[in-house]
Amino acid sequence: MVGVALQMFRRVGHKLKLKMPNASRLTLFFFLLPFALWIGLLVVLPHIDMFILSMQEKIAPRVYEVGFGNYWEFLSEPVYRNTLLRTAVMSIFVTFLTLLIGFPIAYYIAKIARRKTRAALFLLCLAPLWVSDIVRAFGWQLLLRETGVLSSFLVWSGIAEQNIEFLYNDAIVIIGLIYSVVLFMIVPLVSVLDGMDDAMIEAGYNLGGNGFTVLRKIIIPYTAPGIVAGGILVFMLTAGSYLTPVILGGKNSTWFTEQIYNQFITRFNWESGAAFGFVLLIFTSVTVWAGLRLTGQTLSGTVAAR
Repeated sequence: MVGVALQMFRRVGHKLKLKMPNASRLTLFFFLLPFALWIGLLVVLPHIDMFILSMQEKIAPRVYEVGFGNYWEFLSEPVYRNTLLRTAVMSIFVTFLTLLIGFPIAYYIAKIARRKTRAALFLLCLAPLWVSDIVRAFGWQLLLRETGVLSSFLVWSGIAEQNIEFLYNDAIVIIGLIYSVVLFMIVPLVSVLDGMDDAMIEAGYNLGGNGFTVLRKIIIPYTAPGIVAGGILVFMLTAGSYLTPVILGGKNSTWFTEQIYNQFITRFNWESGAAFGFVLLIFTSVTVWAGLRLTGQTLSGTVAAR
């Protein structure tokens, strides 16, 4: 996320610098200064402080030395490695499902829906963001718990003989995460599809292609930057999520962010917590880099798509 913000900052600054005369460079500086301060003070400096903290090994009460002991703790414990791997696999799966759900919605908004109805459809997509993560998660609990709305309805209608507990499993965690992040897949896709000339799709049909061929050879290649941009956002937000997996998954969630929380809050081991946070950051960044290489996209291209 830091890299995406810096890429946006450089692109905007470079474009404005080319268009504005020298006398206006000072105005440009003050225009971009708040954003630079926000990135520097709230993103870069805290990460530097956390990295320094992660390199401190506690050898005695209030006695520390510089080393990689906190990172070695992660590597030496299979439960930490397995939890991180499970989080990565689940996040990739959520990203894939979010793409399958978000792509048709984005295509309908950009290419089929009338302009007057697009705003209403976007408002529906924005609905999950009107409340905080914890309110959304507890809303799912009220709906799906053993004495919740859904279970009570099934018993009342005679479909089920007794109350059913729908919570505390991977399927519900995945549904909750998709509900929370699907908008971040839809917006980049709508942005790209809206700029696609309808004549390209018509030409594909005129040349004898069916719907699947047009989708595979015209629409998907054109929207690849939007797909990658949405995928990066969804994957990073999912891998870094805490409240949804913990509240909906309960003790069975085993999300890596819960391990970080336990180090900071439960064990008061801030050094290991900072190291685990950097492990998650490095792992997700490497995963995003690998995804960019596999798809042939660039980070600057995905920023432009958004």
